[in-house]
Formats: sequence, C-alpha cells, structure tokens
Amino acid sequence: MNKTSETLSFTGRLKLFFTFFDSRWEDLTKDNWKSTIYRDFSAGLVVAMTAIPMAMGFAIAMGLRPEQGIIAGALACMVGRTFGGSKYQVYGPTAAFIPLIASLMVKYGVEHGGNAAQAHGFLILVSLIAGVILMIMGIFGLGKYGRLVPNSIIVGFTIGIAASIALTNMEDILGIESFKDMLGQDENIQGGILHNIYIAFGNLDKINLWSVFIGVLTFVLTKGLLRISIFIPAPLIAIATATILSATVLQNKGLILVKDLYGSIPNNFFVFTTPYLPEMTGAVIVDILYFVFAIIFISAVESVLCSTMADKMAENKGTKFNPDKELWGQGLVQIIVPLVNGFPCTGALARTATSIKAGARTPLAGYFKGVLKLVMAFYIAQYLELIPMACIGGILVWVASNMIKPSEIKETKHDGKFEFSMMLYTAVMVPLTDFLTGVLSALIIYFVVAKLFPRISKKKEGRKEVSK
Repeated sequence: MNKTSETLSFTGRLKLFFTFFDSRWEDLTKDNWKSTIYRDFSAGLVVAMTAIPMAMGFAIAMGLRPEQGIIAGALACMVGRTFGGSKYQVYGPTAAFIPLIASLMVKYGVEHGGNAAQAHGFLILVSLIAGVILMIMGIFGLGKYGRLVPNSIIVGFTIGIAASIALTNMEDILGIESFKDMLGQDENIQGGILHNIYIAFGNLDKINLWSVFIGVLTFVLTKGLLRISIFIPAPLIAIATATILSATVLQNKGLILVKDLYGSIPNNFFVFTTPYLPEMTGAVIVDILYFVFAIIFISAVESVLCSTMADKMAENKGTKFNPDKELWGQGLVQIIVPLVNGFPCTGALARTATSIKAGARTPLAGYFKGVLKLVMAFYIAQYLELIPMACIGGILVWVASNMIKPSEIKETKHDGKFEFSMMLYTAVMVPLTDFLTGVLSALIIYFVVAKLFPRISKKKEGRKEVSK
C-alpha cells in the first residue's frame, strides 16, 4: 500500500521511518531481480569511480583532509539509502556545503587559536544538533515545506555557490597554494573568496604555467569524455592522466601534489571522531545557531530538490519520494557520518542523475556505490597522494560549471523581472557575504514584496498555467 507520511498518524509515520523494505523497493521483484541487481551494480560502479576524485576535491575545498571526503561520501550514501525517502537519490558531499564548512574550519581552526581537530569537532557538534532537528521535522511532517523556497532563489543560490567554488580554487590551478604561509595562513586550511583572490593577485609572479596546464587539461578532459558517454568515469580518467603526467614528463616542473599539503592518504577510513564544544560565549552561541540553521536549510532544500528531480528523470510511475522520510534520513546522515571522520552530506544532483542514466532502479545502487567506493579507495590510497592539486582544482571548476544551467536561468527570466532580479540578488550576495546573509535576506525580500505586491506572484502563476 502506497501511503504518504502526511496521511499517517505520528506513530504510523515513525513506524514507516523505521521500515527498511518499504515501497522504495517495489521495482525489485521475483521476476526481475537478476536484471535489476545487475543494473544497480553497474550504476553503483559508474558513480563510485566518478565520486572518488570529486569527494576528495570537496573535502579539500572545505579545509578537510582528502580521505574524509571518501568516507563521508560512501557512508552517507548507505545511511541515506537505508533511512531516506527516495528510490534513486545518491547521497554524498555537495558543493553547497563547501563555503559553509570552509568558513567554519577557518573560524575554529589554527588561524583563530584552535586546530584542525577542534574545528572538525565543532563541525560535528553543529551537525549533530542539525541532524536531530531534521529528524524531528520529519516526524512532524514538515518535509512539504521544503518545496516552498522560490525557484529563483534556489537557482541564484546555486549560481552563487558555483562562483564561490571557482574563485576559491584559483590557488590550486595557478600553482601558488604553497605561498599561503607568506600571509601567515595555515597551509591546510582554505580561506574565503577575498582571501584567495588576494593571494592569487599578490603572487602572480609565482604562477606555474604547468600547473595551469594540468588544471585546464583536467577540466577539458572531464567535460569532453562525459559528452561522449556518462558511462565513462571521466573525473577518474582525467585525474589518472594528470597524475601520470606529473610523475613522468612534468616531474620536475614544480607541481604541488596532494602529499605536499596533506602527507600520506591513509586507508583506515573508519575513525571515530567526537564533537568539540568551545568555551561558551555569545559569539559561539550565535555561530552554533548559524551553522545549525545553514546545515538544516541546505540538507532539506537540496535533498527535496534532488528527490523531485530524480522522480522526474527516472519517469517514476510508482511511489513518489517521501519528503518527511527524506528529512528523517537526512537527519541520520548528519548525525552518523560526521562521527566517523566525515562531514555533513546531502542529496547530490549530478551523481543522482548519473546513477539514473546508468540504469539504477532501487536503493541497492546506493549500497553498491558506497561499498565499491571504499574498496577502490582502499587499494589506490597510496596513489591518491600523488594527484596534483591543480587537478583537484580542475575537477572543482568542472563541478562549478555544471551547477550553472542556462535553461534554469532562462526559465527564471521568463517568470518575470522580479523573479529574475531575485535570482541575480541571491547569486551575488551568497559569494560576497555568506550563506545566511545571502539566502535569508533574499527570502525576506521575496516574501515581503510578494505580500505587498501580489500581482507579481499572480503573474508568475499565470505563466505556469499557460505553460501547462
């Protein structure tokens, strides 16, 4: 029986959340189990090979260690597929979390009297709180409200994050990462946009053209191979090519490698880590509220958006995703993953789309992705440290380029001048200020103007009705 959580009682909803074999498994039957498992395995393998370099890049951009991205992506997918509300969604590190976590790691890291372990411990603390709140939101049926965030602000937020990622990875591609210490910065911590731009323009005479070549090669190779087929693990091939070049013909060209900044990459991924609470002050309390809210917002909005997209892309004619169970699953992801040396994760749009296109039918694809990712990373860990940082930068710029979709911008423009202006406002404010200032101010402006000038929203609805 297909029941949405909105029609269930509190007890019934809680029982549904703890049911493992629910309607998400309806496409796995006695008649098709062999072909379905094969399709899920193939999809999991393709996504796993693509996700390893991306997860490392995301972790490094956040100011964390590369192996933390590997464990976070693998474990998040298995936890999310167990407790989440979507048949198809792939969970893992996402670009939306990069500026947020990077700012936390800087604020509570070495630069401000702490260390990397304390900063990660504080991240665990706020993630645990956010996880509990997300679970409570799911229990009380608040998942439907995730759809209320205007599309124009979501598109603007995505563009703003893409700009942040591209600008904060200039150092890696230009080959000047090692010159952070000239400004008294900790070499293992990423700074903000203005900080990275300042470093880049302050060290233009130290740019390594071979590093630029590797970054551009990685970007072009990844984008080009994926145009041929989504079954090609383009990021992995691009990184392998760049790594081989840096270890042979470009060996003495001054390329900065992962090991130069992070040392060896261990293959003992499962390390229990504990939360850290700094001395309580007014500023710390404000930071806790800020980061908790940001994790909840990104988790809820991106997971609901990704699940909706997945149902449409897969042409799901069965049970649609359950937004309340999705919040419940997101909460458990934010609780479990950071405790095992990871960080907050959510539904990953690009990897979910890749999984569906590769043939995924059931949550099994997520389990295959997680297990295969860990197995492959375990055996190639010794080679991951040889990857050039410019290659990581190239992968992240490719991710950023994929986040900006002309079709979405065009659609927002057709919704009216107000919608388009809100998209532009959010896109500019997010990288220039911070997540909270950019998104919250956009939401306040949007709903205040829509309330005072209802013709704006009516005009938008009219266009949608015509388009239908």
